Amino acid sequence: MVDATNSGTFSPEEKKAMRARAKELKVATDKGNDAAANEQAIAALPDDERQLAERIRAMVVASAPHLDPKTYYGFPAWARDGKVICFFKPKSKFKVRYSTFEFDTAASLDDGAVWSTAFAVNNDLTDADVAMLGALVAKAAG
Repeated sequence: MVDATNSGTFSPEEKKAMRARAKELKVATDKGNDAAANEQAIAALPDDERQLAERIRAMVVASAPHLDPKTYYGFPAWARDGKVICFFKPKSKFKVRYSTFEFDTAASLDDGAVWSTAFAVNNDLTDADVAMLGALVAKAAG
């Protein structure tokens, strides 16, 4: 049975993210380009999301300064040995209700049979929230 709400095609936002990823892979040879792309991805966000992304970036850099800034499907991301550890997914990218801070499969967060890999975030993050995410970044970064 086919779901009438899903035509089996990608949304315009998903297609745009895939094009951004293809472009990232083509220019992924230079860490300087990656860092600039990370900064540009954050700078291009709407004001409220840019402020949140800048706070996330400061937390990541403080928690795991050895991670390299880059982009991942057009999102600001941070990697170890070329593999994405964590990234910020702004709500405007897919026109959803909240932004997320996520960990990719290279993150070392395994904890028993179940563990969190994504967190909904907004500009009301407390210092305790930032500390909790920072501890996870440090663990994930190894």
